[in-house]
Amino acid sequence: MAKVKKASESLTVMTNIVLPNDTNQLRNLFGGELLARMDRCASISATRHCERRVVTASVNHVSFDHPIPEGGIVVMESKVSRAFSTSMEIYVDVWLDDPINHKKIQTNKGIYTFVAVDEFNRPIPIPDMEPETEEEKERHAAALRRKELSLILSGRMKPLDSVELKKLFQEPQKAE
Repeated sequence: MAKVKKASESLTVMTNIVLPNDTNQLRNLFGGELLARMDRCASISATRHCERRVVTASVNHVSFDHPIPEGGIVVMESKVSRAFSTSMEIYVDVWLDDPINHKKIQTNKGIYTFVAVDEFNRPIPIPDMEPETEEEKERHAAALRRKELSLILSGRMKPLDSVELKKLFQEPQKAE
């Protein structure tokens, strides 16, 4: 698959309200409910990128920085941060939107990995992704470091075979 797509082509924005049935005893959005909403948003971004069926491979990181109260308006923005051969990393930003007071607070961030699959649920190749903005470029570079770290921790890569992670720990070469 030779096509290269831009990160912006996968941008997905989902907005909804927190209803009483979505909340815990503190009347804040259940963490599991938020994870499910983020997964749906990220899956749409993944599908937009590869134009194929996708499955969630992993939830790599989610931060819960601020509670989302009952009645709160939740805005999720997701897009592909990097495409690999058959998998892609999706970055999801979550905001609490208060249109009455004109405030928007970032409440959560998450990183999901999706794999494109064929009709037999076997992984298939996906298009590469080209970052455009500075934020996209930073997330693109960080995605490779996260993938290398994940491979090392799972025993599928030797630390010495890492390229990007080694760069973080090497002393800068002095000019002579």
